[in-house]
Amino acid sequence: MLKAGVLGAGHLGKIHLRLLQQSDKYELVGFYDANEENAKKVAAEFGYTYFNSIEKLIEAVDVVDIVTPTLSHYDCARQAIAKGKHIFIEKPITNTVEEAETLRTLVAEYGVKGQVGHVERFNPAFTAVKDMLDKPMFIETHRLAEFNPRGTDVPVVLDLMIHDIDIILSVVKSKVKHVSASGVSVISDTPDIANARIEFVNGCVANLTASRISLKNMRKTRFFQRDAYVSVDFLEKKCEVVKMKDAPKEPGDFDMILQNAEGIKKQIYFDNPDVAGNNAILDELESFADAINNNTKPIVTLHDGTEALRVATMIIDQF
Repeated sequence: MLKAGVLGAGHLGKIHLRLLQQSDKYELVGFYDANEENAKKVAAEFGYTYFNSIEKLIEAVDVVDIVTPTLSHYDCARQAIAKGKHIFIEKPITNTVEEAETLRTLVAEYGVKGQVGHVERFNPAFTAVKDMLDKPMFIETHRLAEFNPRGTDVPVVLDLMIHDIDIILSVVKSKVKHVSASGVSVISDTPDIANARIEFVNGCVANLTASRISLKNMRKTRFFQRDAYVSVDFLEKKCEVVKMKDAPKEPGDFDMILQNAEGIKKQIYFDNPDVAGNNAILDELESFADAINNNTKPIVTLHDGTEALRVATMIIDQF
């Protein structure tokens, strides 16, 4: 079992602590939190071992799970890597693209592994259909959330939209050609609602909307590709796949047939895969353990996290 320690015991950090303790692939050694009062409270309530310095925690583990505020990601990761520790780092990977690129260099230099916590890659609704996504040419995403003061220290692009940016970059195997965007600050000092259009070299276009001042929660993405439409509801963990194929010469009474202006007939049919229940955060943590133990490439690499941050930064620069 890999010895793991968590940096940061806030809302998400406590979830990571609980799941690492449950996992058969990790031995939870303990945690560090800069807020001593909060740290002692968490230690007393849940029985986790509290380390009073980052250095002591890093020395005691094989894997450092970084769930601190984004501004401290780089310093925490750099210290861990320098001690030869593997790092799991929550999204966004760092505060700047330059910091992220430095971490990628350091990981290679010290021969350790790193994974970024883009948890939607492990959402069962997405994993159920990702193998059906074949060169989508138009993608539309809506990620809407009710207002929550937590996370408003960063633009909604880094808070919410970056999830969809990562999903899109994992599906569209092409370089970004152009980005246009607009954002509005309604309650916070940074934009609370944003829309972005990403154009890729291969012709694919992605239209993304993110809001943290909505009246209801929504996390939906729709992929349009040749002869298929794929819808993923990340919140409800549901997916819908609508496909088209050449219509049979003698359609059945219940076959759905469309005919275009050229007289070509297509049959519409549904191919919806089963969506298995899972805990996406546990899955991403355990997949990282597998990558370490088997010396394989993590599912969400530091390169992936860097590119998602790069595009997010391009969007923010448009505001």
